[in-house]
Amino acid sequence: MKTLVTGSIAYDTIMVFPDRFRNHLLPDQLHILNVCFLTPQMRREYGGTAGNIGYNLKLLGGDPLLMATVGEDIAPYLARLDAFGIPHTHLKRIGGEFTAQAFITTDLDDNQITAFHPGAMNHSHENRIDADLGATLAIIGPDGKEGMLQHSRQCAALGIPFLFDPGQGLPMFSSEELFEMVRLADYLAVNDYEGKLLEQKTGRSLEDLARELKALVATRGARGSVLMAGGKRIEIPAVSAETVVDPTGCGDAYRAGLL
Repeated sequence: MKTLVTGSIAYDTIMVFPDRFRNHLLPDQLHILNVCFLTPQMRREYGGTAGNIGYNLKLLGGDPLLMATVGEDIAPYLARLDAFGIPHTHLKRIGGEFTAQAFITTDLDDNQITAFHPGAMNHSHENRIDADLGATLAIIGPDGKEGMLQHSRQCAALGIPFLFDPGQGLPMFSSEELFEMVRLADYLAVNDYEGKLLEQKTGRSLEDLARELKALVATRGARGSVLMAGGKRIEIPAVSAETVVDPTGCGDAYRAGLL
């Protein structure tokens, strides 16, 4: 079963701050914020929502079909995909652009501060989903705004069931656009923060939105997740970790499991 995975392909520069952000922020001075976090640990990873989900889906025995727009610096990433046997036929290279870049700093409480340069991702609408792809399931992940809208409509028009995962792209959309994509989708996945933001932007509770879907899943970090389907609410506890090393990418791994 081919699973179409749309979203960002990105290089992630991940840094670990060996303290807590809250110890270095003055609540009454946030309007003139000027901070520097010393990060002795740093690494560069191959990321992006489409890349992460596709990678994890492959590990689980799935057949991911990645669709994204990438920049002129994509060669190392393509070699990485080749090494894992993940096809990249539908990655469109955009001239004069960088592949999307994320710079992520994580503290000891697993809080994150992220700076994200979209680069080629802003051209995601130049990719089109059609029947020739042979996909029987899809996920519409965080990507360029127009691309997410168009890909949702294209999946719905072709009758391809899809999971809508707005992620960190959620603030880009109006309430009307969010309602449209929820109505078109079969499934919706949000984390705790995104769920609250979605409720705020739409004026509707997650329980109410779930009635428009086959299932809605809200992840809550160490508190597990909640599945809402068929009028039922199922609390799913988290697996206890022997050691918490880094939460970066955990949400994408979870979504691969859902798919």
